[in-house]
Amino acid sequence: MNPPVLAVYPGTFDPMTLGHEDVVRRAAQLFDQVIVAVAAGHHKKTLFSLEQRMEMARESVKAYPQVRVESFSGLLRDFVVARGGKAMVRGLRAVTDFDYEFQLAGMNRTLMPDVETVFLTPSDGFQFVSSTFVREIALLGGEVHKFVSPFVQQQLDAKVRSLAAQPGQPG
Repeated sequence: MNPPVLAVYPGTFDPMTLGHEDVVRRAAQLFDQVIVAVAAGHHKKTLFSLEQRMEMARESVKAYPQVRVESFSGLLRDFVVARGGKAMVRGLRAVTDFDYEFQLAGMNRTLMPDVETVFLTPSDGFQFVSSTFVREIALLGGEVHKFVSPFVQQQLDAKVRSLAAQPGQPG
């Protein structure tokens, strides 16, 4: 009997979108175990704290018993290797993602020769959805309920209200 195959799906998930959820669903069908690895995001300014992003991710994947959510900081390589990961899942929305993801996969292959990168495309309805667009639309008062789960929508609404209440903020 072969050991279970563990895949890691890394990202900042700021916030978790329905596109991310779709990739998780697809990965859960392919692998025995999946870790949604939420990056601390030291290189990006995130709208949500690490704890908030992890809470949204946990809520988003709770239907999949073989999927768990963990955070990481530092090199993704160290996280994947320490957990015995055999695959890294990356979502590709469009050809514009491919160049960056292709370079990243090559670098990761050098750092982790025993770990394969698997590219998954979201369903047609989510190919244009990005966390960046969702954040911008929400912060400008637009509707994002078609792009995120109801739980994430609640978190976005609360964040927008809290930012609007701060002195010096638009709103």
